[in-house]
Amino acid sequence: MKKILVVDDEKRIREIIVMYLIKEGYEVIDFDNAESAYEYFKLNGADLIVLDIMMRGTNGLDLCKKIRKDSDVPIIFVSARNEELDRILGLELGADDYLSKPFSVRELIVRIKNILKRIDNQCSTKEEVMLKLKELSIFPEQRIAKISDKEIALTTKEYEVIKYLVENKGYPLSRDKIIQNIWGYEYDGYDRNVDDTIKRLRKKLKESGSSVEIQTVWGFGYKVMNDE
Repeated sequence: MKKILVVDDEKRIREIIVMYLIKEGYEVIDFDNAESAYEYFKLNGADLIVLDIMMRGTNGLDLCKKIRKDSDVPIIFVSARNEELDRILGLELGADDYLSKPFSVRELIVRIKNILKRIDNQCSTKEEVMLKLKELSIFPEQRIAKISDKEIALTTKEYEVIKYLVENKGYPLSRDKIIQNIWGYEYDGYDRNVDDTIKRLRKKLKESGSSVEIQTVWGFGYKVMNDE
C-alpha cells in the first residue's frame, strides 16, 4: 500500500484530501504543520507528499528544500496563491507538480496516480539486481531494502548509505569517503550527518530483526562484515 503524507494547516481541505485518498486505497498520514511532517518523514519515509505552501511556522517551500537534501520523494504543491513566481520556485526546488486552490480533489487524485504509476513503470522496466547480506536484501532498481521479505522504511540517504556499505562489505569506509559518495564532493556539511544516519540505520535494522551489524572503525568510519 502506497503511503501519502498530506501537509496543510487548513483542516477542512486536509480532511477532504485525506478522505478521497483513503477511498482510493492509500495509506494517509496528515499533518497541520511542516515541522511534525518532517520529523515523521525522516523516520518513516513516504511514497508521495501533498504539501501546502502557505503555512504557519515553516512554510512548504522551506520544507521541500529540507526534504530534497536527502530524498527524491514525489512532492505535489498546493497553494492558495496562484502566482507564477510560487509555481516556478516550487518546481525549481524539486516539486513534481503544482495545483492552485481551489482545486478539484479528483484532479489531484489523477495527478497522484500518474506520478506513482510513472515511478512504478520506471522500476518494472529495468532489470532487477539484488544485493544480499544475511537476511538483508537491497533492490537498487526499486531503491528499497527488505529484511526477510519485509520492506524497511528508509529515507533516501539511509538507503544509499546501507547500499554503499553492503556493496563494500568487509572493507572499512571512512566518513569522508561516505560523504563524497553519498552526499557529493560539493557537500559542505560535516561528518556528524554520517554518524546520525548510521545511528538511525542501526535502530531500524535492530527493530526489523536483522542480524546485520554496522561496525564502527574507531577514528575512521564504518563497515559491515561478510556473511561468513
